[in-house]
Order: sequence, then C-alpha cells, then structure tokens
Amino acid sequence: MGTFYHEIAIVIPALNPDDRMITLVKELTEAGFENIILVDDGSEISNRKYFKTCKEEYNCRILRHVINFGKGIALKSAFNHILDNRPDINGTVTVDCDGQHVIEDILTCARLVHEHPDHLILGCRQFDDKEIPLRSRFGNKFTRHFIKLLCGINVSDTQTGLRGMSRTLIQEYFAKTKGERFEYEMNMLLCARESQIPILEFPIRTIYLENNESSHFNPFIDSIRIYKVFLKFMLSSLSSFVIDIALYYLLGLIFRPLIGDKVQISFFGLEISLFILLRSVLSRLGSSLYNFTINKRQVFHNESKDYKIILKYYTLCICQLIISALLVDKALTFIFSSTIRKCIIDTILFTVSFQIQREWVFKKRK
Repeated sequence: MGTFYHEIAIVIPALNPDDRMITLVKELTEAGFENIILVDDGSEISNRKYFKTCKEEYNCRILRHVINFGKGIALKSAFNHILDNRPDINGTVTVDCDGQHVIEDILTCARLVHEHPDHLILGCRQFDDKEIPLRSRFGNKFTRHFIKLLCGINVSDTQTGLRGMSRTLIQEYFAKTKGERFEYEMNMLLCARESQIPILEFPIRTIYLENNESSHFNPFIDSIRIYKVFLKFMLSSLSSFVIDIALYYLLGLIFRPLIGDKVQISFFGLEISLFILLRSVLSRLGSSLYNFTINKRQVFHNESKDYKIILKYYTLCICQLIISALLVDKALTFIFSSTIRKCIIDTILFTVSFQIQREWVFKKRK
C-alpha cells in the first residue's frame, strides 16, 4: 500500500444502496483507504441503514441530500466538502456504489492520481466483453463515436464511474463544471477537452450483477441530458442555416427585378453570377451575426471579450462564403435550382465549420 493513499479520498454517490455498498466499503478499508465519503442522494428511509453501518463500522463520512438531486450534484457535494473541510486530501477517486469496480482497479486509479496530478484519470471498461449488458455496450459505443466526431474527445469509455482527479483539478475545474445528473460526467470530459486537461485511461474489469438492473440511468431522459450540449449546437446551426436560406430566397425576390440573373463579374479570376454573389454575401452576413452570438454564449460558453474571436469567426465566414458561392455557381449544375444546390453544399460546409469553430475560433485557452 503506497504511503500516499491516506491523501486520497474515495467518493461514492449512492441512491437506495444495498449490501453491496457495505461490502465495497469493507474491501476499501481493508485495502488501506482511510477517507471514504458516501453521498446519500435522497435514499428512502429503509435504505439508510446501509449508510449507518458504513459510518459506525468503517468510519465513513456521510453527506446526505434530503431529496434526490442527481449524480452530478452528489459528486460536487463531496468535492466541495473536501475543498472546504479537508486540506489534507490531495486527490479523489469516484466509485460506483453497486460493486461494479474491483479493488485492484480502484488502487490503480488512486496511484495514477498521485503520479499524474495534472491528468483526469478514467478507468475504462472493455466493451468487447460479452458479459457487459447490451444497453451498456451499445450506449457507450454510440456515445464514444458521437463525441469523437463532434467534439474531438477520443476516449474508450465516456460513462465510466471510476475516475480520479487531483485536488487542483477539482478546485479549478470540476467543482465548477455544470450538470446535475448523469450528464455531469460527460461535461467533465468536455471541460477537460476545452481546458486542455490531458486524459489518462487504463483498462478495468467490471462486474455486472443482474444485468445492471440496479443502475439508476434512464436511457431516454439521461441521454437527452448527456447530448444536450450537442443538440444545442445542432439547433444553433440549423436555425442559422434556415435564416441563411430564407434570406437567400427573399433577397432573390428583391434583386431579380433589379439586376436580373444574367450579369457576370470577375471574382478572383473566375466569372460568377452577381445575382448569386450578392444574395450569398448578404444572407450569410445576417445568419452569421445570429450564429456567432448563439455559439459564443450558449454553445461554447466563451465569455472572452477578446476581439480576436470575432476576427477569427469572420475569417472563417468569409472563407466559407467564398467557397459556398463558388460551389453553388460551379458545382452540381445539373440541379436547376440554385437554392437546392446551396442547401446541399452548405450542409457539408456547416459540418466542417463546427469543427473549425470548436478547435480554433471559440477554443478556450489556459
């Protein structure tokens, strides 16, 4: 047992636990962990006896919520308790209460927190294992590929409950991370990505009892919470896309009687329709102002007043505008309607634009 383990707190959020929590606490105590914090997240009175046993027999610290607030709030309650009352604690390992995590893996996680205090440590399940329930395999694989595509977060287990982090990371980042329920764990990954906190994974063995029926994860409601951040960007992009297309169409009604659609001008050495160019420029200007405001404040939560952000954004917009106008005029010409051509081309460009906005325009700096 490493001499540093007394500086590590084990945090166990629990809702209506059973004997498995007592077994887990017993094994943790026998392994040498001295600081075990249990968060009773609104358990029924009949289940409180398990917390009482852990307190009386194994000297656990009990934090109690009178109602169920959710896993995210439970974890942050423990984090804030450590920050406010335990200056001797230098790191934390979060563990599920149902005995899914074996002691050897918890010890490994604690050791990695000590050795890599600047990293977020993830104990990752191996989803090729046939013993893992189908809903866990499917849900995690889908989420893993989804956030890798949209957010560039490449981890093998996005929903693992076995995580380790130093006191510094908790104080500066994770105690402030938004999220009340299961979405908090996803937001931790997003926070790590945005704050350039390196993530260190290690493989773990996971025990599933009764096909994971004890899990309080609601596949529908909690999935919506987890994907909320992605849905916000999609809605922002979709609404600005609709504004762009609507303006493009309306400006066509205005400009067609004025200049017609036959006038060609030289644009970077290429002949392009003035009718299409004007509509593209003005519609993109209107939709981009809307999109910049929504993405900055609601999607990427960037509160910086640095003027470079808007310069970066409009550099992207100008490049996207030029590419869009050229492709609408020169590509897919077998499609008669330029509005339909624009829909197809800009759908592709919006996807590319998200990646650039995330990685360059609104990326938060340390």
